[in-house]
Amino acid sequence: MKLQFSIFTKLLIIQYLSILCVSQDFDFFYFVQQWPGSYCDTKQSCCYPKSGKPAADFGIHGLWPEYKDGSYPSNCDPDSVFEKSQISDLISDLRQNWPTLSCPSNDGTKFWTHEWVKHGTCAESELDQREYFEAALKLKEKANLLQALKNAGIKPDDGFYELESIIAAIKEATGFTPGIECNVDPEHNSQLYQIYMCVDTSASEFIQCPKQPKKKCASTVQFPRF
Repeated sequence: MKLQFSIFTKLLIIQYLSILCVSQDFDFFYFVQQWPGSYCDTKQSCCYPKSGKPAADFGIHGLWPEYKDGSYPSNCDPDSVFEKSQISDLISDLRQNWPTLSCPSNDGTKFWTHEWVKHGTCAESELDQREYFEAALKLKEKANLLQALKNAGIKPDDGFYELESIIAAIKEATGFTPGIECNVDPEHNSQLYQIYMCVDTSASEFIQCPKQPKKKCASTVQFPRF
């Protein structure tokens, strides 16, 4: 009887810890978009998805739960697998707005699976799988980063632009200061690579970043063609 009780107690503890992990709180999201031209220079090689070359626009990298202290949860629910059937009507939009550039060429499922398993499962207290991907698509449309930069005369033409001008253009359009990540291409040019916007825990509204990502950029960066 004692052995059975001990096993039952352990199972309850495991179940409790599992539920605790899934439902854990977080403070905000980083919504991260990447410029495909810089991605290809960063990796020094890239492969277009099977659907063809993506549009010359920022693509979603991810929607990442974060803590204010700079840490973040990851891989929170091993039982919550990516199920393509749950987002079947979003696939066309995902291919356009959340494309993969990894090699070998693929249809994006591996990328979306990775983002859901590593990051999305840590937001299940707020969003189910469908809501998670749908929220990211809506945030991309809301930010409209490329248009915000073009309105300020900043275009993907291989030109060099002041980093502060890029930040100011996005703040002017969205109301909030973005985080900027740069890469260095084979010619040692600092390039505009990823843009971080902070989002509330419902994944619906941009907010002022509780903590900016620690990324380095030169004072002047290239905006490469794609």
